[in-house]
Amino acid sequence: MQEEEHLQVPMGTEGDSFPLLDMCPQEVKEDHKQVFFGVRADSRIFDLYHTLLVEPEGAAPSAEPAKPTPVPATTRIRIVNFILNSKTAAGGTFEELVKDGVFKAWFPLHKGEEDLKKKWARWRDMALQQPIDEIRGYFGEKVALYFAWLGWYTYMLVPAALVGLLVFLSGFARFDASQISKEICNATDIFLCPHGDRQRSFRPLSDTCTYAKLTHLFDNEGTVLFAIFMALWATVFLEVWKRQRARVVLHWDLYGWDEDQEEMALELINCPDYQLRPHQHSYLRSSIVLGLSLLMICLMIGMAHVLVVYRVMAAALFSNLNWPFLGEEQVTTAVVVTGALVHYVIIVVMTKVNKYVALKLCDLEKPRTFSERERKFTVKFFTLQFFTHFSSLIYIAFILGRINGHPGKSTRLAGQWKLEECHLSGCMMDLFVQMAIVMGLKQTLSNCMEYLRPWLAHKWRCMWARLHRTDHELADWQRNYLLNAVTTFSLFDEFMEMMIQYGFTTIFVAAFPLAPLLALFSNLVEIRLDAIKMVRLQRRLVPRKAKDIGTWLQVLETIGVLAVIANGMIIAFTSEFIPRMVYKHRYGPCSQGNHSAQDCLTGYVNHSLSIFYTKDFPRSSAAAEASGNVTECRYRDYRNADDYNLSEQFWVLLAIRLAFVILFEHVALCIKLIAAWFVPDVPQSVKNKVLEEKYHKLQERMRFSSKSTEV
Repeated sequence: MQEEEHLQVPMGTEGDSFPLLDMCPQEVKEDHKQVFFGVRADSRIFDLYHTLLVEPEGAAPSAEPAKPTPVPATTRIRIVNFILNSKTAAGGTFEELVKDGVFKAWFPLHKGEEDLKKKWARWRDMALQQPIDEIRGYFGEKVALYFAWLGWYTYMLVPAALVGLLVFLSGFARFDASQISKEICNATDIFLCPHGDRQRSFRPLSDTCTYAKLTHLFDNEGTVLFAIFMALWATVFLEVWKRQRARVVLHWDLYGWDEDQEEMALELINCPDYQLRPHQHSYLRSSIVLGLSLLMICLMIGMAHVLVVYRVMAAALFSNLNWPFLGEEQVTTAVVVTGALVHYVIIVVMTKVNKYVALKLCDLEKPRTFSERERKFTVKFFTLQFFTHFSSLIYIAFILGRINGHPGKSTRLAGQWKLEECHLSGCMMDLFVQMAIVMGLKQTLSNCMEYLRPWLAHKWRCMWARLHRTDHELADWQRNYLLNAVTTFSLFDEFMEMMIQYGFTTIFVAAFPLAPLLALFSNLVEIRLDAIKMVRLQRRLVPRKAKDIGTWLQVLETIGVLAVIANGMIIAFTSEFIPRMVYKHRYGPCSQGNHSAQDCLTGYVNHSLSIFYTKDFPRSSAAAEASGNVTECRYRDYRNADDYNLSEQFWVLLAIRLAFVILFEHVALCIKLIAAWFVPDVPQSVKNKVLEEKYHKLQERMRFSSKSTEV
């Protein structure tokens, strides 16, 4: 039946009066504008599914007939959805009919969700435990595992957030006690070389006092310990989650479930003449996909360069405004903040582009099944998203201020604009601000839009529906139709959002110790936000069976390894930890075993600044005109005063930094391996339970075999 362009097919979960494969509508209801078809499948479909999958493989025959096992509503919906999405004899699919306008939509009806609304999908239940079994019974195992993982991740963030907060507060406790900050604040006779081309003054070092104190909040000795702690935390989190998952799937009787067998069974149920589609691999297609993926990664890196260009031009523009309230410190802050906002906009735009490209790359590989396609898409999309989110952070952490040359001979963009430099206290402050803004916007603005958009869309459709006559018999179906549509990416997008957050929480945590605390608060909101969306604002997701979180586990393990590498490099190359330690034990008053009454870092600031003579500035430069009585200025680098070449100390520090990275990574990775070995993936109770079940099955077969022999 066809009626204009407004046709819906909500899928029911009960009834058994339709042909096995020809699922014609049992219920047809029509109002003034729309026609609703209620589709229900024949019970023989579920009997066949029960025969193929529910009965244990190789089970011994029984003298008594087996009692029929009821098929859960989630399984019934999944089977009907699979058949509707399969190609018909004419070669089309139901989804293509929707695209052609023959039908408007199809979806399973929300039915029996009242308990979830009361126990789970409410803001007041934010601190309560989630009803995972009830979520599984309504939305299926895949959704339930997502919320089980998210709940466990949130629970494990508590110790990480407390330790990160403690590290941050320890910096506060020494806000005015740092020897380096004291020297900077008292250095009124040391003048800094101008940063920008338009700066016409030599500022005293003491002007950067506040900035230096703020930098010390998250660039201190506790940073190293916290980075190692987070490497251990990430390993323990994953290992304990594996144990938790094993308990859950054993409780759900899915420990031995096979995804490929499930998909083949559904294909055979839909078409008894189904021919198995074997795995295929093409080196040509793989080469094309690899080449296009590398091209997209280069584009993501190019986006980081766009941000570099913006920051350079913004610095020049803000410096040229000559506003009285916009000093050099304010210009630097404005450039960093606006740069972070630009980065966030780039992330929002490129996320849509990355999803489209990842889907096209998956189609090129021609995956065998939907599950295989989803796994390949996950890897590609996450890779592109990783470079989109973290390329600018990598630039700030490891490149910013390191290719600038020196005063009088600076590196310039297009031969005109001088590249921006790190602050005198290092690039940790820039990295902290960039992470705080991007992560803050991702966890606040994105979450607000994630909730407000479907809420407003649903309210608008409900208001529009009230203007028209409503058939009381169709009230439930119309209510479901007015909810927001869902796609195969609805749950995928939630997973991806959490993976990116997990990356922020671990990869650059050495520069942002408050990241776990921010993630903790965000997740408490995220759990209820997702619950409200799924139960109250969206159509019911088609339940999917699963016994783990799939490829996302490999993504988490990859992030854990990247976190060790990145944090080691941040401590070595971005923070001042290594230069301070080298000065303390080699150049300072406590060097070579001396016991000085002075602080061991006394004189570090003067030692870490190179000298530039103002007479060597180009005569036409603004700095030369502004030099006046200043004969020398200082800048942050390790160069000789006579020829401005890199000094011996620079190469000593570089060697120590590289050695530290190697040592840190090996120590952290060894700790991860020991923790992974110490915490088994599967609890002994689960192993023993599975072992007992196998033993009892063998005993039953032995008894049956003995009886058959006697007869």
